[in-house]
Amino acid sequence: MNFARLFSGFGWLSSVYYLCINASFRREQHSVLAGRTEYARALTAASGSSALLRRNIHRLEKGLIMRPRRAVFAEDYIYETVTALQTNILTLEVAEREWALQVLAQYFDTVEDRGDITKARSMFALVFKQNPQPVENHTAVPYLYADLPKPSINYQDFFLLCQRRRSVRWFLADPVPQLLLEQAAQAAALAPSACNRQPFKFIQLSGDDAATAAGFAMGTTGFAAQIPTLLVVLGDLSAYPAERDRHVIYIDGALASMQLMLSLDTLGLASCPINWPDVEALERKMDAFLHLKPWQRPVMLIAVGYPDPTGGVPFSAKKSVAQLLVPFRSTQIEDKDAD
Repeated sequence: MNFARLFSGFGWLSSVYYLCINASFRREQHSVLAGRTEYARALTAASGSSALLRRNIHRLEKGLIMRPRRAVFAEDYIYETVTALQTNILTLEVAEREWALQVLAQYFDTVEDRGDITKARSMFALVFKQNPQPVENHTAVPYLYADLPKPSINYQDFFLLCQRRRSVRWFLADPVPQLLLEQAAQAAALAPSACNRQPFKFIQLSGDDAATAAGFAMGTTGFAAQIPTLLVVLGDLSAYPAERDRHVIYIDGALASMQLMLSLDTLGLASCPINWPDVEALERKMDAFLHLKPWQRPVMLIAVGYPDPTGGVPFSAKKSVAQLLVPFRSTQIEDKDAD
């Protein structure tokens, strides 16, 4: 620890420490660089989804709802956006294609011509005309908050759901219906995601495969073998062109995972999030087992099943609101006895 403290005194010494002495971040560095490389390759390779397109369409939506809305915006990235649509339009999933087409159509109906906007408008007109399938009869453009569906639950109902959602480690042997997993995943897809890139997926395992993968993680000794279904929350670093966003896979993956686990509870299922530590030996085992790409990183594991009514659940006392909700004060309050 004293050795680490010595190197932590200066930023450049910290870099030397992790370069020459401690290799803990080597996999993350490799994954980030591999992700950037894959991101660049995907710009010219059609696929079912485009991280660049999703990000830029979301940026256009934010421009469309701005108060006041500017007459000219997105000039610096509109051409690459339409280019990404043109590259991927034949392979995009229907929802993503229609979202891109409708938002771009509204954008060009709104914005004034100038520079790249004029060039992008002409390209988009051709892409829209050649769209292989008609746009379905629903809107996929920004809307008013007042148009959101009205909830049928109140805070007390939701708080009760949060109280019920416990980390369950003992399950019945009954298989988990695929339909229920799909319903929970559908709810998870509605979780917030930075620029709507959704850089994650849930790898579904059952039986011996679930037990094997769960056994790679720390803290599953004694209950891994009886997990009916295991979901590996997998982050995708190829969704980002820059290192600054490397931690978003954990933020977005966790947000979606929480909604998924709450949804499972409403469907009569229980879950247990399992920590995935950044330990090289465990990473190698999971990589080999799931045939992961260098830019794919496990975020966490989630055990899923019908809860065993006789199974124990840890009480797990939680921190108080006073500890968690801390008002900010712009000026420090001096100690009355400071004199």
